[in-house]
Amino acid sequence: MCWADTRTYNRDMTTPELPRDDVAAALKARRELGPDYDAAFADSLVERVEQMVQARLNGQLGPRPELDSMVRLKYEQDQARGERKVRTAVAIVSLGVAIPLTGIAAGLHSLAFLVIIWTGIVLINLANAVRRPQ
Repeated sequence: MCWADTRTYNRDMTTPELPRDDVAAALKARRELGPDYDAAFADSLVERVEQMVQARLNGQLGPRPELDSMVRLKYEQDQARGERKVRTAVAIVSLGVAIPLTGIAAGLHSLAFLVIIWTGIVLINLANAVRRPQ
């Protein structure tokens, strides 16, 4: 998923919060009124959520700018973490493959095979180190 797709997804999926004071006041009123008014409380809350969704669908509410920068930062951190994991995995697999192949080459007394193995491993690790993230 590229950055533009992520930003569009986050803009579409991020909904503004209902005002906390309104929800807190409604909960307090519900406690005072007792369980007889649970249905009315639920209807009121559903109505407010529907209004917020409708406002979002009509384009009246845009994405919050502070969320956009936070999402970008989180996305970049996740990408960097993923890159480090890939590089570490390639290095570990290279060593895991190099050890038995070196042993086979030594058992065969083949210097040419040993040079080919290590040249390939060095080239793979070099290509991975030089590779630029997308």
